[in-house]
Amino acid sequence: MILRRNIDNENLYTKYTNIIVLSAWGFVIAIATFVFFYVGYMIDQRFGTQPTFMLGLLTLGLFLSVGRLYWEAWHKRNVH
Repeated sequence: MILRRNIDNENLYTKYTNIIVLSAWGFVIAIATFVFFYVGYMIDQRFGTQPTFMLGLLTLGLFLSVGRLYWEAWHKRNVH
């Protein structure tokens, strides 16, 4: 009976691990994108080049975050 509960808990844990990791990556992508956007906004305010750095760093932050997610998924794929 106790052994059965441990197996059920392990199955439940492995079942929801991917969902938790993906939701954490969603937060990472959103926060990194907004941080890069804000830094670009501050640089644009300093130099008077309104959408240039803001859009450039927004795009860079998005590509770096998604690229890191892809890189980690690729390496986890090779491990299992």
